[in-house]
Amino acid sequence: MSGLSATILGCEGPRLSADEARFFAQAQPWGFILFARNIEDPAQLAALTADLRAAVGRDAPILIDQEGGRVQRMRAPHWRQWRPALDQMAQAGPARAARAMYLRARLIAHELHAMGIDVNCMPLADVARDTTHPVLLNRLYGTAPDTVISAGRAVAEGLTAGGVLPVLKHLPGYGLGEVDSHLSLPRVSAPLAELTQVDFAAFKPLADLPLGMTAHIVYEAIDPDVPATFSRQLIAMIRAEIGFEGALMTDDLSMGALPGPIGERAARARAAGCDLILHCNGDRSEMDMVLADAGRLDGLSLVRCEAALSQRKRPKPLDIAAAEADLADLLDGEVYG
Repeated sequence: MSGLSATILGCEGPRLSADEARFFAQAQPWGFILFARNIEDPAQLAALTADLRAAVGRDAPILIDQEGGRVQRMRAPHWRQWRPALDQMAQAGPARAARAMYLRARLIAHELHAMGIDVNCMPLADVARDTTHPVLLNRLYGTAPDTVISAGRAVAEGLTAGGVLPVLKHLPGYGLGEVDSHLSLPRVSAPLAELTQVDFAAFKPLADLPLGMTAHIVYEAIDPDVPATFSRQLIAMIRAEIGFEGALMTDDLSMGALPGPIGERAARARAAGCDLILHCNGDRSEMDMVLADAGRLDGLSLVRCEAALSQRKRPKPLDIAAAEADLADLLDGEVYG
């Protein structure tokens, strides 16, 4: 067993207080996640990531959701403002979409790495439907597994080339979700054959990615009573059928989709087979409960997390002007949102 908590935690604001630093030094979360509340400008953000690592005394991974579109925590005027992924996919067209997504991810990674952020929560391999909830729909890459797979691989490669680890989400697929899991629990009644041929099929070719994130969603054909994050059957299916061998984190544990007290949620997710508990809102009282019930990193979970971090690499050289020109050509000159 390691001395690390099986958690990824958020902090309250744009600067780490002395009290927070002491708290994190004792808690020893595996990593941290940043949100818009933590970000003002480049100098402040670089200082915050350095302070978070100093608090725990190691090169802890620092995560962010920087997809583009509505979900981008770092925004203009300091960083590039991106269109939603689905809009860019349509703009590029089938022949150019994957290359455009690679360049998008590569430029995002360049901005993240410069700030000390080395994990980005994308690609999304959820397959879009007409009924997909609007909170997710235009964040996705397409309505067919093959399209999603090629774009997802391009995003993962672009991030990796920029020294940033990708996180595959939302396993095993949220495309059939018709309600917002931030607020309530989605339920999917589709037959297993459809899930296997469409939703799960989009994740299989991406199962080699180092990190993944669960979906807070019920798949009635597999486990009619329990969301995937809490389901031993679903987590076993993610491992065996989809073939994902990386470190598996929950989606944010404080989302409205999940029932029960926050500490109980952490315990249930670990018992189901999740390696890491993601808690994002920076609330100290909630973090205390999560830390009490998430446990320490040990066994296969520790092995998977160490294997993921071993894949962090220095960024490859990037000609920014050439990359932007290439992307502009692919998108007929209209690159940013």
